[in-house]
Amino acid sequence: MAELKKQDPDIYNLIQQETNRQNDGLEMIPSENHTSSAVLAALGSRATDKYSEGYPGIRYYGGCEVVDKIENLARERACKLFGCDHANVQPYSGSPANMAVYFALCDPGDTIMGLKLFHGGHMTHGLKVNFSAKYYNSVQYSARPDGYLDLDSMRELAREHKPKVIIVGGTAYPRIYEWDKYKTIADEVGAYLLADISHVAALVIGGVHPNPIGVADVVTSTTHKTLRGPRGAMILCNGKPSKPLRPAERTRENLPTLIDRAIIPGLQGGPHNHQTAAIAVALQEAMQPEFKKYAEQVVKNAAVLAEGLLSKDFNLITGGTDNHLILIDMSGKKISGQQAEKALGEAGITVNKNTIPFDKRKPFDPSGIRMGTPALTTRGMKEGEMKTIASWIDKAIKNVGDEKKIAAIRQEVLELTKQFPIFR
Repeated sequence: MAELKKQDPDIYNLIQQETNRQNDGLEMIPSENHTSSAVLAALGSRATDKYSEGYPGIRYYGGCEVVDKIENLARERACKLFGCDHANVQPYSGSPANMAVYFALCDPGDTIMGLKLFHGGHMTHGLKVNFSAKYYNSVQYSARPDGYLDLDSMRELAREHKPKVIIVGGTAYPRIYEWDKYKTIADEVGAYLLADISHVAALVIGGVHPNPIGVADVVTSTTHKTLRGPRGAMILCNGKPSKPLRPAERTRENLPTLIDRAIIPGLQGGPHNHQTAAIAVALQEAMQPEFKKYAEQVVKNAAVLAEGLLSKDFNLITGGTDNHLILIDMSGKKISGQQAEKALGEAGITVNKNTIPFDKRKPFDPSGIRMGTPALTTRGMKEGEMKTIASWIDKAIKNVGDEKKIAAIRQEVLELTKQFPIFR
């Protein structure tokens, strides 16, 4: 950082401000986490300088001998961790990964089916204004009034519309994904099942969430969130060895080839080799015995946090959580999600406003807030800290607008963060 400070003090100072903001507060947005110094070192390496369009052994550029080894290592580690035949680690992020799956398996205008964004899904699962609904015919299923996925509605819609791809996974669903049940529905209508495990990838690796490999046809995941790697993505599947630059018939056996061709030459140019290197490091970290303990603790912490909030009369969507996140209906507290996000932010607790199923408020001023435990767990916090944090959340919500009381909570948060520094 010394060279950056000398070359561009403005950016250096802003990065230091962000570093301090993270270190001095509680990052509780469930899609955020803290990377290791090793991941950051790989991300900031000279691998960023190399162009390498194509795949290991089949590149359009010379001088790719080393980056081939980096990419192969990342792919091998991903396959070993998740138990699959094939991994593509080139997607720039989760949205391009999902786009690549549709590109591989569908023609423009074909029907895809995913969970509504405002019921816990992701915009790339068929939101009206997203590419996934602009280039494909999007049919969206919903959650039940209790917040659980509505399997009956999913089945009825699938039978009526016969989608090519059914997407399961989301950004604000606090329960276990029952892959076998979704696969049964997909098989009934001859659809491919895409499992988007971007939020729960580390929980799958840690054995505290079901693994969709061998059930779903294709699995996509980001490499940050619970996996706590760099921002990037992977596409995982089973099938015969890939010949990525040759056309292939759309069959399950050919999925590796179909996926690879969708990335390049279909959608992307040169992969980001520094990102691939950092993904490889994160996957190596996930292979260590302590990673399983981390994943288990993420779930334990979320459960204790949920219990603490329930004891304070918070209304949790689905009544609790099975994974790393909690979705709260704030209407019972007579404030909006936006107001709650602001008050908690002032107290040093970062969450995000979020819609809840059948929300009567607008998306930018919704009824809910979303929070999670991955980043807190990475810092080493456990059940005792979760109980304390639940009480601070309750106190902050009760004292919205009271600057003195919010400031007092902020000071308590600061004292706790000093005990669990991110950057040791």
